[in-house]
Amino acid sequence: MSKETVFPVKKLVNLTEDQAKRISDFRFDKRLASENEAIRVLIGLGLDASRSKDDPTD
Repeated sequence: MSKETVFPVKKLVNLTEDQAKRISDFRFDKRLASENEAIRVLIGLGLDASRSKDDPTD
């Protein structure tokens, strides 16, 4: 039996209709199990992209 990942920090974020639709579209395109998972993936992608932009060795 595998142990589920626990997400102890919760955030409330307001979105525009366009942002909500784009997240939903991303979720279904990537076949993700939930909208929360899609949001976590998108945040991770954005943070990774931001990190690589700030790194002068890239």
